[in-house]
Amino acid sequence: MSRWRAAAAPSTAIITADGHARLKAELDELWRRRRPEVVRALAAAAAEGDRSENAEYTYRKKQLGEIDRRVRYLSKRLQELRVVDVQPRDRAAVYFGAWITIEDEHGSHHTYRIVGPDETDASQGWISVDSPLARAALGKRVDEEFEAQLPEGPVGFALVAVRYAP
Repeated sequence: MSRWRAAAAPSTAIITADGHARLKAELDELWRRRRPEVVRALAAAAAEGDRSENAEYTYRKKQLGEIDRRVRYLSKRLQELRVVDVQPRDRAAVYFGAWITIEDEHGSHHTYRIVGPDETDASQGWISVDSPLARAALGKRVDEEFEAQLPEGPVGFALVAVRYAP
């Protein structure tokens, strides 16, 4: 059995202004507060002597590596991202940043916001513009029907409402 995996499709490099601000705040928090705390704790653990059996030292090294990895990722990603903070001229159609309410084949209503891949949050109903549902909904207008290829197969939806944040 091989460990090889096909490369993931590149994600769209767009983000809302709020999402960009959240990522910058996370980077700032990691770099200015969390990393110095972990470095101090790591230095204290290293000063205790034998590092081969020092669990605190091992834990802090791992924690510092995770923080550095996230800092590197955010530093590069923030340079690549393009902030989309203008609303479309045609506000009756679904575009990036829209809040949409859809009705599925069973009559259930669901509300989602179409955002960039770096700011998706299922608990808030924020779905990536790269997701099958968002791609199928883009450009649609209220009362239009569309079909999305979901993991369980093709599912039909009707667009009930479209709105954009003020």
